[in-house]
Amino acid sequence: QYSAVDTNPLSVYIMQPIWNKIIKIVPLWIAPNLLTFSGFVMILFNYFLLSFYDWDYTASGTSPGLVPTWVWLFSAFTTFCAYALDSIDGKHARRTQSSTPLGELFDHGLDSWATSIFVLSFFSVCSRDNGKTGVSVYTMYIYLSIVLFNFMCSHWEKYNTGVLFLPWGYDISQVVLIAAYLLTGAVGVEIWQEPLLFGYYITDALVILLIGFSLFLSFPQTLYNIYRAHLKKTLKNDPLYEGLLPLVSPLLLFVLLTVWVVLSPSNILAKQPRLFLWMVGVAFSNVICKVIVCQMSSTRPELLHWFLFPLALLVYAAISGLLGWMEEVLLGVFAALVTAAHVHYGVCVGRQLSEHLNIYIFSLKKRVQE
Repeated sequence: QYSAVDTNPLSVYIMQPIWNKIIKIVPLWIAPNLLTFSGFVMILFNYFLLSFYDWDYTASGTSPGLVPTWVWLFSAFTTFCAYALDSIDGKHARRTQSSTPLGELFDHGLDSWATSIFVLSFFSVCSRDNGKTGVSVYTMYIYLSIVLFNFMCSHWEKYNTGVLFLPWGYDISQVVLIAAYLLTGAVGVEIWQEPLLFGYYITDALVILLIGFSLFLSFPQTLYNIYRAHLKKTLKNDPLYEGLLPLVSPLLLFVLLTVWVVLSPSNILAKQPRLFLWMVGVAFSNVICKVIVCQMSSTRPELLHWFLFPLALLVYAAISGLLGWMEEVLLGVFAALVTAAHVHYGVCVGRQLSEHLNIYIFSLKKRVQE
């Protein structure tokens, strides 16, 4: 039984009434998963569009920027559509009486991947540090890691409590993203190159807000909800080891990636920021997806994700200097491997649940029993 709690005033009093009106125009024959997937495809297409114009995150560091105005407006449109579709898919499932575990997993699984794509697309707005404006690639890595950490905490919390407490940061971040794209399209990238207050730029303020939300609101709330469930004796995993088990692989993944970033002889993050950060997002998504599956099926997560073993070998070979100029090539190979493995995992799990529940993924029709 899916259980979620949303206490964000922005969501409850502003966005939810909007979604309740939008849901009325969605035809009843459309499958909820089709809404979810359509939103994901839109943000994925937008990400690749931005990659085409701004592969190394430097296009917005010039004045005027090298990304056409229509691209920023398209980014605002796709972000809003993806936000809307992700918000109404559950409502549409209940409206069509088609709520299933497959839909829940499909929604949260794509969210785990979309979370990083939203962030990586936003980096094209603020630009890479050019000595005057922009943010450093290391700040980008930290920013992405914090966002993924928050997402992981939400589902670690549900793994232990059985309830998904929707983070306040989600709705706020979506509104900020849309506003940032619209502002960039209307005024130009110059708005990000001018100090906002006391010599600080808008990007500095956003990073400070993100860290503040994480350290002083999101993570403490997660710990409090778990502690409260412990007092009420409603924890699903009362032994401390079992409760902390889902965190082992994500934390080890972060440690390995950070070691590679810090000790890389060729400064791999500076050379290939988009490729490296894409790999980070996909790897975290796969690790978190397996935690979501375990949470939904009340099974025990694996201690060590298999991604960790080839990554550990790759990191060791890179920081020891064994790879030399091959470091960038093997990063590309590993990123492709991780992406292919993640897509394969998602397709296989989707097909298995589809057959087990006797339903189609993208249709409301029932499967014919063989």
